[in-house]
Amino acid sequence: MIFIYFLCVLYGLGMLFIFIYSLAQGHLLLHFLKSKKNHSLSPPKAPKTWPKVTVQLPIFNELYVVERLIDAIAKLNYPRELLQIQLLDDSTDQTVDLVNEKLKEFPEIDFQYIHRTDRVGFKAGALREGMEKATGEFIAIFDADFVPDPNFLLSTIPYFSSEKIGMVQTRWTHLNRNYSVLTRLQALALDTHFLIEQTGRNNQGAFINFNGTGGIWRKSCIYDAGNWHDDTLTEDLDLSYRAQRKGWQFVYRPEIESPAELPPIMSAVKSQQFRWTKGGAECAMKHFGKVRQENLPFRVKFHSFAHLFNSVIFIAVLVTSLSSIGVWWAGEQGLIPSNWVQISGVFLVGFALIAGTYLVSFFFEGRSFLKSAWSAIWQLPLFLSVSMGLALHNAQAVWEGLSGKKSPFIRTPKFNLESGKERLSLNRYLIHRMPVTTWLEGVLAVLFWGMVVLAFVTGNFLFLPFHAMLAVGYSLVFVKSFNSYGLGR
Repeated sequence: MIFIYFLCVLYGLGMLFIFIYSLAQGHLLLHFLKSKKNHSLSPPKAPKTWPKVTVQLPIFNELYVVERLIDAIAKLNYPRELLQIQLLDDSTDQTVDLVNEKLKEFPEIDFQYIHRTDRVGFKAGALREGMEKATGEFIAIFDADFVPDPNFLLSTIPYFSSEKIGMVQTRWTHLNRNYSVLTRLQALALDTHFLIEQTGRNNQGAFINFNGTGGIWRKSCIYDAGNWHDDTLTEDLDLSYRAQRKGWQFVYRPEIESPAELPPIMSAVKSQQFRWTKGGAECAMKHFGKVRQENLPFRVKFHSFAHLFNSVIFIAVLVTSLSSIGVWWAGEQGLIPSNWVQISGVFLVGFALIAGTYLVSFFFEGRSFLKSAWSAIWQLPLFLSVSMGLALHNAQAVWEGLSGKKSPFIRTPKFNLESGKERLSLNRYLIHRMPVTTWLEGVLAVLFWGMVVLAFVTGNFLFLPFHAMLAVGYSLVFVKSFNSYGLGR
């Protein structure tokens, strides 16, 4: 019985965390809707004198996308004499030669090529070294898979209307949203972050984050906050919190778009997710205690907690899903009062709030209502299922981040699917070694399909929707992972 009670406590704590997380999401949703009512705010006027800008392009082995990136950057609509472009290249393959040949096409542009051979500090180290040679008053940053809008600088620079503004972040959009179901689901997740979460936080003066690319910094803000650190996998989130804790203000502009390519295969998605979730957990351990001690409004501290620890949701989902099996069995055997399980159903409101947040972002993407409704009918349940199916993989990343285990910065493979030149299987940057967790995801898929069958055998359908979504999610994640790790073999 002690073990049964222990499982009930684990289940309750997991559901409680999910419920608190959902309240934070619901509050952000309210502020997002409030911001839409006040959307008539006109953009600031252009400065009388345009400042000098340095554009930093950190790259590492980017054979498939670096030419597209350079072509896009060369089209930036900004006075040439005020523009410095740094290619911060840590590449160890033919990307080095490709870049040098490509730059010959633009002799009129101030391209500064900086090639490192040690890769110390990974992306943070490259950005830090570039800062030493940057001549711009402002620093714009784009990753290799982005295709910046030509008017990006003209659109963002005017928002530095106050000396207190340290960073302006723009909204990511997706070049290959409709490539596959997987890219559609990723787009849904990112749209919710950029539409609901970033807008909701910024609208109420809570801390937001630079998203690593598609944003522009005041150089003095970077230096004042301590420059780029490489002690976490998310140097962008780390610097964001250090800067805002020092009083710098951030601006988020969702109407300014920064197009990029989404990872088209599960192994690449997992690589990206691992870095984001582990880095977020590392930043949580680094910053939350300091934020808690700051003289800040409660809402700022609350949303900082929700923001920094949001990746813990994967541990909560994993713990809740596994413990729910024991809770279901205990209830079936009459070992716990039936009202215990029924009361816990209150926490299911949390799942409804989270689903509602994603649903709202779906309808604010400019599509027709009928088209959005039809897409939401199948995409939203599938997205929630796959998100839960990634719980094991991401929970490992979060646990490593919280416990202080270090790992190298693993880049996300890029593809340039628009060009049509490369089949997925020909990409030389693919990861072929399948981790043990992928096999465990297959085991969990079988386990939860078994729980679905048991629900019909016993007539106890209390956890059926939850277990069915887990079964579908783990099945899809396992199959897609198995296929993507085997590409090119």
